[in-house]
This record gives sequence, structure tokens and C-alpha cells, in this order.
Amino acid sequence: MEFHTVDRGPEAFQQPVTAVDVLAMCRVAFGAGVRVMSAVELGIGMYNSTFRVELDGREAVILRVAPAPDRQFRSEWQLMRTEYASVPYLAPIASLMPRVITADFTGTVIGRDYLFQSLLPGVPAPERLGAYPRSTWAGYFAQLGAIARLVHSVRGPHFGAVTGPGFSTWSAAVRDSLSAIAGDLDSVGLDSGDVRAVGAAVADRHSEVLDEITAPCLLSGDLWTVNVLLADGAAEPTISGMLDFDRTWWGDPAADWPIRMAAAKPGTERDAFWDTYGDRDGSPGAVLRSRIYEARHLGAIRLERHRLGNTQGVTDTYADLAAVLADLTCAPRR
Repeated sequence: MEFHTVDRGPEAFQQPVTAVDVLAMCRVAFGAGVRVMSAVELGIGMYNSTFRVELDGREAVILRVAPAPDRQFRSEWQLMRTEYASVPYLAPIASLMPRVITADFTGTVIGRDYLFQSLLPGVPAPERLGAYPRSTWAGYFAQLGAIARLVHSVRGPHFGAVTGPGFSTWSAAVRDSLSAIAGDLDSVGLDSGDVRAVGAAVADRHSEVLDEITAPCLLSGDLWTVNVLLADGAAEPTISGMLDFDRTWWGDPAADWPIRMAAAKPGTERDAFWDTYGDRDGSPGAVLRSRIYEARHLGAIRLERHRLGNTQGVTDTYADLAAVLADLTCAPRR
């Protein structure tokens, strides 16, 4: 078997998967007689290890391997299982998603969760979007808006993680998420005081404004350009696939990552996102909620930057979150 991996240092979060591991997983998934021609680790993704696997007499497949359980944070616990459980709820965009061929969460092969997926055609959007004239980018962001609207149209049974625990109120789910992120920051020696202060502000002053949200909607968690495939050779950027729905949860659509990203650069091509998604709620309650959501995003960003060894990026989050916390502290109780 031809085998290629991404060279990473011993301190890297993504730990090695060996050729022996890949062969063992393939034999469980496709039978002891399967012939694996090659396995090439792809440099995409910052959490799971991802391989393109060529099999004799079969179509190529994607193998994704989760981190070992002892390397997973509470706020990122069993993300692969979250994605697997979310697949039936993502039916409105099923045509854009890879098909799960098989999944193994038993831990008996390599002690880590893994799954095999179909290989989607297309080119990663971060590699290709910039090759198109900027005048065509608005159409791309309009496609993202339409996809986000489809995801958010799905209603769920509770607030919080798709796999549970579920919460009867949105404020309880947000507080639990903030607490998990703060605990993870503590576990790696980072100051979590500002994240905990946001949780306290939510509990003491802003639960009611969060609980104006009564219908749990499906949130994609990480829908944006980094997880998009574009049709190869299309005259304009055309979305052909979506990847990595392992951070889905049930909540307020305004708390989802694509909403934050679409709003991040007003006056640019990103404004076309709202043409298909719909207008943002500009009410005082919605604006206050958006500040709480931004605080949660910044806490999660801090944790991810630490995981990736981005020391300056970690430092930057403290000033950003301080500004958000000041807004929340000054905001009147609702």
C-alpha cells in the first residue's frame, strides 16, 4: 500500500495514524480480503485526521479518524458521533453531503472513533474561490445563505447538543456551553475568567432575553468557506459539496457560525448572504443575544487557537472578549 501522511511535530493536536491502522480499519469496513492501493492524508481539517483511500475494484473513499478520547475537550466531546447523529436532520441538504458508508465507535480497532464516507467531487473553496473574478463572489455567498436557511429550517426536540444532554430552555443550553468552554480553558492553563463572567451575566441578567427563543432549530456549527467544495471548471463559483457537520446543535439560528461570518464584513460581497437567507433581526433583544453569542464564539476560538499553537491569536481573544463583556455588563436587565 502506498501511504503518505502529513508531517507534524510531536506537540501537534492531530496524532499519527499508521499504515497498519488504516489497513485494519479498511478490513473491518470492507472485508478481510480488501486490497488497499493507497492512503493519503489530506491537509484539510484541524480536528479529525482525514485520508483519501484508494481501494482495488471500488471507488475511492474518505476515511476520517477522531482524536483519542483523552485528547478531546468537554466542549468538543465526541464530535464525530454528533455528526453521525445529525445526518438524518440534514436531509434538506443531503445532495451536498458525503454519504456515510460505515462508522465504528466501538474503539476496538485503534481506540478512536472513525468513519468512511463517499468522496465528493469538487475543489476546496479556499483553494479555488480566489481564482474567480471578485464580481462573481456575491453569487457564492448567496448560495451559502440559501444553504444556511435550509439547515435552520429544521426543528429539534430540545436545546443543546444533538446527542444530548438536552435542555428545555435556550438560556440553560447557552450557560452549559459557556461552562464547558471555560472548564476546557482551565484544563490547559488558560484564564477563563471572562468566559465565566459572561456565563454569570447570562444567569443573573440576561436569561429572559435568551428564553425569548422557544423553537430549537438546527445549527450547522461550522458552515463557511473552509468546509465548502466548489464544482471544478464551473464558470462561476458553484457550491457542489459541504463538509464537517460535527459541531451541530439545537438553538437560535442567530447563534450559528455562518451568521457571525456573514455579518463580519458588511459592505462587501458577503452582504449577498442575506439576500437568500433573509434579513437579520435588529431588535434590541436580538442585538443583546448576538453579543452573548459572540462571547461564546470567542471562547471557542481561544480554545481552538491554543490547540493549533497560535499563541498570539489566543492573546487577541482577551481584548475582544473584554469589549463584549463590557457591553453585556452595561446592558439593562431584560
